[in-house]
Amino acid sequence: MGLQCGIVGLPNVGKSTLFNCLSNAKAQAANFPFCTIEPNVGVITVPDERLTKLVEIVNPKNTVPNVIEIVDIAGLVKGASKGEGLGNQFLGNIRATNAIIHVLRCFDNDNVIHVDGSVDPIRDKEIIDTELQLKDLESIEKKIQKVEKMAKTGGDKEAKKAYEVALVYREHLLSGKSARTAPVADEDKEYIEDLHLLTAKPVLYVCNVDESAVNTGNAYVEKVREAVKDENAEVLIISAQIESEISQLETFEERQMFLDDLGLAESGVNKLIKAAYKLLNLATYFTAGVQEVRAWTITRGFTAPQAAGVIHSDFEKGFIRAEVIKYEDFVKYNGSEAAIKEAGKMGIEGKTYIVQDGDIMHFRFNV
Repeated sequence: MGLQCGIVGLPNVGKSTLFNCLSNAKAQAANFPFCTIEPNVGVITVPDERLTKLVEIVNPKNTVPNVIEIVDIAGLVKGASKGEGLGNQFLGNIRATNAIIHVLRCFDNDNVIHVDGSVDPIRDKEIIDTELQLKDLESIEKKIQKVEKMAKTGGDKEAKKAYEVALVYREHLLSGKSARTAPVADEDKEYIEDLHLLTAKPVLYVCNVDESAVNTGNAYVEKVREAVKDENAEVLIISAQIESEISQLETFEERQMFLDDLGLAESGVNKLIKAAYKLLNLATYFTAGVQEVRAWTITRGFTAPQAAGVIHSDFEKGFIRAEVIKYEDFVKYNGSEAAIKEAGKMGIEGKTYIVQDGDIMHFRFNV
């Protein structure tokens, strides 16, 4: 679907190391600032145990998982909103993404240089927040200048509303808060959609810790959780060093043994990919047949015709109905369509049906 998550953070917090673990596109991970100059884009397979189970049941000739795009963006420094460092490039790259994965350094290591000389994830977070907020403030000010005259002198209700909404965002940003937490009704957010505000994007905070803190977190992580409690944002604990070691193991069995030794149920990379998928407001439905079992990516809330259109536009145009089996029922009846029908577990759905995450679907259409 072309949706991207951008990995951001100050230089040397572990962004590129994590990106390397996430994808085969190898960003240079070095112990100095700005080792990532151009944004590196990785197409990442989304781990999904349901797909594995469906393949086990159906034994298809081909399997196609979901993917998302992750972008490793150059490290930002104070003054980026004014063009310092790689500021303009950084801000332009992040504007093109749909969501933000914000990596924060939450470990002590004298051998890894910090751009500001000490470890403080809250300071680091505020540096980036401030730069993004300042850039958003510029955008909002331009919007206000554009609509203010029409709002005050004419009878243009839309301009008046756009002006009022923009004023709320300006006040919120001036108070040092990000646009995503502005007290604006969902239906009014359309008035600033054209600005693609940087701090309106959904965010996931990734606390990069050392091995000792990967299960329980540490004092740095707790400070991050407290700082973001009003942002409706998830906080994920990952050790980039551990993930780097896991990525060098060749077999699935070796990786599982490594994780077991650390007391981890799954790798941090898997958790991160799943969290990024959720952050993008995406859901999965499946098609399952002997030729192919495939996971399809949709935006949550898609109707059956919209979901069909992800396969081919003709499916949406000529949509008649969808045959829907819930994943749990498919597994329970071992993929037997006859048994599923006999149990009354196959739904026949029309154009208004909202596709649920995990639905197994077959579309009837006519063009």
